[in-house]
Amino acid sequence: MSIGTEELPRPLRADARRNRERVLKAARAVFSAKGREAHLEDVARRAKVGVGTVYRHFPTKDALLEALAREQFEILTRWALEAEAEPDPWAAFNAMIWRGAELQASDRALMEAVAAFKPGVARQAEELHASIERLMRRAQGQGAMRADASGEDVRLMMCGLGSVMQMGGDRWRRYLTVMLDGLRV
Repeated sequence: MSIGTEELPRPLRADARRNRERVLKAARAVFSAKGREAHLEDVARRAKVGVGTVYRHFPTKDALLEALAREQFEILTRWALEAEAEPDPWAAFNAMIWRGAELQASDRALMEAVAAFKPGVARQAEELHASIERLMRRAQGQGAMRADASGEDVRLMMCGLGSVMQMGGDRWRRYLTVMLDGLRV
């Protein structure tokens, strides 16, 4: 390899690609239920592959959790982009936040990732944040959202929401209602 050039990773063989997808699907279920307490052996067992296969694709539990968080943030980003296309920005913002919260509440690993607000996850969510901020500016322009509300406020709200969710029960619904009421004019 010469200086200044990067070697691109080779595409995975079909069987390796299938195994990776099986591992991710199993990991979604295992980590969604158990959060960070889950073990990679649990993932391998559910995926019906050897634990070595899991480690070949994801050398650490954090690497696997990061891949799962990236997938979830891709879903959230898609929802935010869809919300931007709606004619009523406040209603779209409100619905998108509730939809994201429901996803977060149903997925313990995502809940923990959002509550911890790791810089790696934050970088992966840049497009999501940009979309939310555009939607917020429209809602502010409509006069439906506080003029001083920022995307940072929403990120902190969602981190706090993740912490409340970890307490268990449905208290998070009240917490989210109060948070959204605080943003509305």
